[in-house]
Amino acid sequence: MNSFLSRTKYWVLALFLTLAGTANAQSPTSAAPVSQQGVDPKGTAGAAPATGGGDAAAIAAGDALFKSNCAQCHAVNEKVVGPALAGITKRRSISWLIPWVKNSAKVVASGDEYAVKLYNDNGKQQMPSFGLSDKEITSIIAWVTSEEGKAGVAAGGGATVGNTAAVNGVDGGAGAEAGSGKYMDVLLIVLVVVLIVLVVTLAIIANLMKDVLRGRKDLDGRDVEVLDQRFDWANLYNSAALRGIVGVVVALALLYAGVQSVMAVGLTQGYQPTQPIAFSHKLHAGENNINCAYCHTSVYKGKSANIPSPNICMNCHSQIKTESPEIKKIYRAIERKQPIQWVRVHNLPDLAYFNHSQHTQVGGIQCQTCHGPIQNMEVVYQYSA
Repeated sequence: MNSFLSRTKYWVLALFLTLAGTANAQSPTSAAPVSQQGVDPKGTAGAAPATGGGDAAAIAAGDALFKSNCAQCHAVNEKVVGPALAGITKRRSISWLIPWVKNSAKVVASGDEYAVKLYNDNGKQQMPSFGLSDKEITSIIAWVTSEEGKAGVAAGGGATVGNTAAVNGVDGGAGAEAGSGKYMDVLLIVLVVVLIVLVVTLAIIANLMKDVLRGRKDLDGRDVEVLDQRFDWANLYNSAALRGIVGVVVALALLYAGVQSVMAVGLTQGYQPTQPIAFSHKLHAGENNINCAYCHTSVYKGKSANIPSPNICMNCHSQIKTESPEIKKIYRAIERKQPIQWVRVHNLPDLAYFNHSQHTQVGGIQCQTCHGPIQNMEVVYQYSA
């Protein structure tokens, strides 16, 4: 009888360890690395991959070159600052397009009828010159041709009208982490409930077995002693060892909480304020591949990554999406000669010194390392502490 009860204890312990191991096996092993795509921290004149090795390689090279040099002003199937590029090879020959891309001002100055008309039809905005090779320009054209007819990406839009992400919680990577956290919470609750049910069931079975065994007359003295055992809660409460252990645990918990609260001074990880103008980094930095430095002009040469002034917005939005309610807010700020009251997301305490150029230019640190997957954020939140 004594050996049977001992085996029962071991079975209960084995069952508990199995369930605990299952919980650990289903937990996420590691956080996914921050995506480095969508924002090029090295500037807009990216180096081109080799275009040799077939059409696929040329198209891939053209894709990279287009995003680095052209995407700020052009889209394939939609007018942005410049005209849509779909059907460009039907309108002009490659031999005409190459010198146009290299130096459009020179082509216009030569009196080319089509170039002059194109210049006038687009508000007389001069396309910048590009130091690209003939092969690189050809690869860009190959990529544009491969994209013709596909659904165009909305280029240069002001921003989403609603700040729904700010209402519903963090966006992008933070949203994925929140979903994973909720899943783990549900899993842990289910496991706790299952363990409680198992403990109660085992206790009921043990009591029933004791009642059955007490009715037997072939039990020796040791078996009777085991059956009559009672747990003495009073002795446990008065135990000096237990009090010492509880005291140490409570003291360590209070110390940990105190250290954490002190270390968290000035830290607001996950902070996601609603901005006065709904600006979408997902649209601008992600879908349109606008380089960080185009708006944050001092990110590679100054201590701060300055907040963009309205004139930077107007480089594109004087021509596109001018009817957007959010863009009209920029117009009103300019007309009233009032700065846009952007809400700062990252606030450093006065005692901290931080220099953006030391990190981005000298250290070569990617924007996403500190700011998270900024190219996926509809509403910016503080990614790291």
